[in-house]
Amino acid sequence: MTRTRMTATERSAEVLAAATAAFAESGYAATKTDDIARRAGVSQPYVIRLFGTKQQLFLAVLDQVCGRIEEIFRAGATLAEPDASPKDRLDTLGGHFGEHFLTERDLPRVFLQGIAAAADPAIGANIRDHFGRLYNLAKELTGATASEVRRFFGTGMLLIDLTALGVTELEADNPPWATEILENLGEDGI
Repeated sequence: MTRTRMTATERSAEVLAAATAAFAESGYAATKTDDIARRAGVSQPYVIRLFGTKQQLFLAVLDQVCGRIEEIFRAGATLAEPDASPKDRLDTLGGHFGEHFLTERDLPRVFLQGIAAAADPAIGANIRDHFGRLYNLAKELTGATASEVRRFFGTGMLLIDLTALGVTELEADNPPWATEILENLGEDGI
């Protein structure tokens, strides 16, 4: 049996996927590059050769996760009717966000891990920059007011939290508070 060699780009993507899963599961501080290497099927020195440090790898993962949110926002914006109101455009973006980002379970968790690790100066600068860019992008794509986008982001962060908690679907075994939040979510809009 012949093994196919991966390109450096393919190997980097594989390491990023392994790192995303590891950081989502254990967080920035508790994740070891050895674990990421094992998940990716490479050596730990190879991970370091590709990304430098664990911090640089985490930043690359955050860049990828936030880039995915941006892609989802842009794609969602194309789904809105041309004459839609800013609120309707936000609702379309929110629906697309829920269908795509929140279903990719590791991505919301990594986003939260980035916020949790924001005390680290480099990580904090990165996640603040991404958050601000996403906020401004939502305003730009929808024409919504600051107040409307703030509500949109507040609801989105609530949904990210619920996703991390594993209660994003209306299920019979959900705690009552989760069911109440999810049943009334549409009233506030996202």
